[in-house]
Amino acid sequence: MIDISVVIPVYRSQDSLRELYQRLTVVLEAQSLSFEILFVEDCGGDNSWEVILELAEKDKRVRGLSMSRNYGQHNALLAGIRAANGQMIATFDDDLQNPPEELPMLLSKIREGYDVVYGSSLRKQHGFFRDMASQITKIALQRVMGAETAKYVSAFRVFRTELRGAFNEYKSPTVNIDVLLTWATTKFVAIPVKLDVRKYGDSGYSVRKLMHHAMNMMTGFSTIPLKLSSFIGFLFSFFGLCLLAYVLLSYFIVGGAVPGFPFLASVIALFSGAQLLALGIIGEYFARMHERTMDRPAYFLREITRSRE
Repeated sequence: MIDISVVIPVYRSQDSLRELYQRLTVVLEAQSLSFEILFVEDCGGDNSWEVILELAEKDKRVRGLSMSRNYGQHNALLAGIRAANGQMIATFDDDLQNPPEELPMLLSKIREGYDVVYGSSLRKQHGFFRDMASQITKIALQRVMGAETAKYVSAFRVFRTELRGAFNEYKSPTVNIDVLLTWATTKFVAIPVKLDVRKYGDSGYSVRKLMHHAMNMMTGFSTIPLKLSSFIGFLFSFFGLCLLAYVLLSYFIVGGAVPGFPFLASVIALFSGAQLLALGIIGEYFARMHERTMDRPAYFLREITRSRE
């Protein structure tokens, strides 16, 4: 039985994979753990897959999965998690910002009885707008997960493999591993870890992608936007009643109607905007329902390296 499977989504990381593999194997061997490393190549268009094949040929503990197209980080993680054979699963980014040498800290914490342990860095090193978008994403995730730990989630995590049983049948193309883990447990914890400077390439997450990711989480895994829509409808209905009371009082007390086209146009624009916002939110949910009725897979694997005994 394999003790731990390390799942690493790979996107344009041909320069960092060999170093990541070397440092990771040193750490895991020092822990006296039987392990496997699964590299999931997310169709980045560079030579990452060739490097993975090279590592798999050299070390039977390395396995490679190649996506048929770019599905995204969490979809690649889901593919690796489902293919893992270890009793525990650890996930890393491929950019070496989370040092493999920090992994024993997470392993020691999970042995205390937690089901999911995050390695969270409190130091931010991106630009202002990038960090702000990241924080918005984590707030959205906190609302969806309903756990304080959501503020500290990261791609550096360790969890028990048995948890994946809660989402074995999940098929939607919208995937968030952290939300799926909440379907199986509430025993989350986050510990501070070191964060290194990115050595190779640039981050694949732009401000736009992070905002899109937050929107996917809110509409794909939560009814919060619908509740917000209902609240907006109630708020503007109350505002409309107040306006009606004002107009009637003006008519009976002053003896005339409320004058002015600007006032009327402003009220119409205000209510129209609220209606369009509510319709847009409802439309997002209908779009999610439409995607799920098509039964699109979360990923499709083009190639898998064969395990060598």
